[in-house]
Amino acid sequence: MLKIIMLSTGEEVLHGDIVDSNAAWLAREFYQHGFPLYKRSTVGDALSALVEELMMLSFNADVVIVNGGLGPTSDDITAQAAAQAAEQPLQLSHDWLGQLEQFFANRGQSMPQSNRKQAMLPANAELIANPIGTACGFKMSLNDCWFYFTPGVPQEFYRMVSEQILPDLQQRFPSVPVQCSRLYTFGSSESSIADKLDKIQLPAGYHLGYRSYLPFIEVKLFGPKSDPQRRLSLLKILHAHLEQHVVSVDEPMLANLGDMMTEKGLSLALAEQATQGWLSHWLLSEPRIEALAGHSWVLSHRVASELAQQEPLAAAFALAGATKDKCGTQMALVTGTLKQGEVSVALSTPNGEWGQTVKLVGHLSQAEQKEWIATLAADMLLRYLTGRPMFIEYSGVQRVKEMYLPNSALQ
Repeated sequence: MLKIIMLSTGEEVLHGDIVDSNAAWLAREFYQHGFPLYKRSTVGDALSALVEELMMLSFNADVVIVNGGLGPTSDDITAQAAAQAAEQPLQLSHDWLGQLEQFFANRGQSMPQSNRKQAMLPANAELIANPIGTACGFKMSLNDCWFYFTPGVPQEFYRMVSEQILPDLQQRFPSVPVQCSRLYTFGSSESSIADKLDKIQLPAGYHLGYRSYLPFIEVKLFGPKSDPQRRLSLLKILHAHLEQHVVSVDEPMLANLGDMMTEKGLSLALAEQATQGWLSHWLLSEPRIEALAGHSWVLSHRVASELAQQEPLAAAFALAGATKDKCGTQMALVTGTLKQGEVSVALSTPNGEWGQTVKLVGHLSQAEQKEWIATLAADMLLRYLTGRPMFIEYSGVQRVKEMYLPNSALQ
């Protein structure tokens, strides 16, 4: 297996002052092109530490992508560290110096002397041009390991990797491009999903990954890009094991909901108490849902009726029906009051009304509660649009009550 390591440099990355978005982007980009990262490492701006890390990586990797530290300031020491590790002097690249001078001339400026530093490269290095910035990259071999040095500015980094470094790697090393298919789930725990899927024997070259972010768990199937039919067949098997809780495939839940709303062409109004506007903000951020939306109301808990105090599910049904009638839409989705962890959600449609009361038993912040309840409401809407069972068991909640009212009961 080809060992590819990314080394991020800089005190601001090491100490968490900035998020290392370049590392996340590179990991995805390389994986999709058949060059998965073996590991990632981070080091600060101490010259001795950087030299030591470069030397160590040269004996333990086939390819190292070094990011950052190629600017004109005193703490930009990556080129100097590379030269020391390779026991090579720094040497002026007249080619890059000329491009630097032209870069500033095109802007009607003289090049600051500090930028001359960016043309000083290890003597044995090959230039990697930067088409949009002043920090060139370079590549060099050390102890049979290929090092690619890149600037930290994201847009510069992305272009240099995509246009120069990836093509160079593809010429030097064989690759197996990988494709990722995704199942987005809601209402099941990660351990429960793993218990169901761990029993499945995947063919060689395929593996699963999980990404958990409240309130969703994303199941990722990785496999060769050259065999889409087999990957699709495996995805169907995974889907069958998780079907109750799958809310979308290869796109977020909201996009799938937008697809279904457009397909059915049903208008929707919203009324919220527990979610305090979160549901409307989230759903209406999808243009296809917004195009079919009527009014959206956010009600204070202080306006809760006596009915809501005594029979919260009945109050949610009443609010859903009144919202649909008042707005003249074909559907209405509502979240009732949240009291002692219990909340009622109701959906009014041309085919009747569905509602449920659940009790949240997990330790959620107020923001997380709003997000979870909004997703529960959206899941009810999606289930109606796709003809799936309206009530299922959800991890982290207890169902207190559920009810379906056919049109005949609403006359």
